[in-house]
Amino acid sequence: MDGKNKLYFGDNLKILREYVPEASVDLIYLDPPFNSSATYNVLFKEKSGEESAAQITAFEDTWQWSQEAEAVYRETVERGPRKLADLMQALLAFLGRNDMMNCLMVVAKRLIELRRRLAQTMHGLRLCSCAACAHR
Repeated sequence: MDGKNKLYFGDNLKILREYVPEASVDLIYLDPPFNSSATYNVLFKEKSGEESAAQITAFEDTWQWSQEAEAVYRETVERGPRKLADLMQALLAFLGRNDMMNCLMVVAKRLIELRRRLAQTMHGLRLCSCAACAHR
């Protein structure tokens, strides 16, 4: 397969790093939940088509500042693009070490990888949920 028109399932950070070559993407559409404080499940149906009580957790969209978030912050500030490092430092000074700052760090490390994959002819689109935009 030549790599065009593929759909990957999984953590986009791992997929980007392992399967998507640099400067190979023309369009990025990013619309995950951002700090919705919800747990998302995969629901199953019975063979009859009826809803099943069976489900598994797909992912949790709840954020808390943690040692991992601190490590990502330090890595971004020390080794990331200078403008992003400056922005993250300003946001941390403004927001503090909290759930929204953790959410921003998770998104930031993915945006770094996404930027590396953009082709010269790229068109980008990024959507942000109301939960993240209306942070108090």
